[in-house]
Amino acid sequence: MSISESYPPAFRRVTNDENPPATPVIVQGKDINIPVIDLERLDKEILREACKEWGIFRLENHGVPLALTSRLQEISESLLSLPFEKKRELFAAVKSPLSYFWGTPALNRSGDALKRGAQASNLTMLEGFNVPLSSLSSLSKLPTSTCCDDDAQEEPKLESFRVLMEEYGKHITRIAVSLFEAIAQTLNLELSGNRRSEYLSESTGLIRVYRYPQSSEEAAREALGMEVHTDSSVISILREDESGGLEIMKGEEWFCVKPVANTLIVNLGDMMQAISDDEYKSVTHRVKKRNRKTERHSVCYFVFPKRDCVIKSSNYKLFTYSDFEAQVQADVQSLGTKIGLPRFNPNSPLFL
Repeated sequence: MSISESYPPAFRRVTNDENPPATPVIVQGKDINIPVIDLERLDKEILREACKEWGIFRLENHGVPLALTSRLQEISESLLSLPFEKKRELFAAVKSPLSYFWGTPALNRSGDALKRGAQASNLTMLEGFNVPLSSLSSLSKLPTSTCCDDDAQEEPKLESFRVLMEEYGKHITRIAVSLFEAIAQTLNLELSGNRRSEYLSESTGLIRVYRYPQSSEEAAREALGMEVHTDSSVISILREDESGGLEIMKGEEWFCVKPVANTLIVNLGDMMQAISDDEYKSVTHRVKKRNRKTERHSVCYFVFPKRDCVIKSSNYKLFTYSDFEAQVQADVQSLGTKIGLPRFNPNSPLFL
């Protein structure tokens, strides 16, 4: 099987030099070093500065076993390398909380890709698995497929993936909770009673495993792996391979964040910006592969407030996370892109 057979059909023309899609030329960012936070010796002043001036930092000494992340990457790459139709059939057949998506990172709560409005940019060059951790942990084992023998042969691999995801999820949730509590202290946020679990609800945590395909020289020069956006989360935690491609906007310029082995990248999302009254920023970022001959693989954890948590801020009208999520999905479906916090800011021309 050629590698292109594992890609969604819409991607296959981009893996060759024939008829690449017409997209705007994208200027490559310059390399930059982001702040580094040591989780074992967490310095609150360094953390405050990173959140205020950057909205993103690198995390070292995070305690996630290297053997676990290596095995997770191995099994994820193996599943993603299956033929496209087999991936679709397998995930549909097992009827698990896992879902397979491609062409866009904009998904609904079930992990299905949202239909995007006519103003959407060209197809986003990525595919992946959506893994809601709370649903995953409630299963002792993925159901057995009755679809066909080929699917049944892949199910042990899928079950291994589930087990590894569950273990990785426990580690990454621990990290998210520790970081949020530390960030809250830098903001003097009151987290008495159930407030911490309302602002950062572990039950909302999900993981997305991404693969960005090889591409032609022309497509690699112009096509984005993931379009410009901010995350809707409180906190997002990224583990990426050595190929790189993450870019952030600081000021009015784009910068490349080079990968560093055995570290994680933490970025703040829209909900943290709102909770902090805009003192901390949700970082604007994108993904653009530098090397067209290699794939890029990454694993990202997102965690949100409870759906009915009311976000109070002097800069925004009162809203629940459910309100925010619904508005994002409505904008994606009607306009083709996320608007985000400006929809809730009375001083913004995009306020509704």
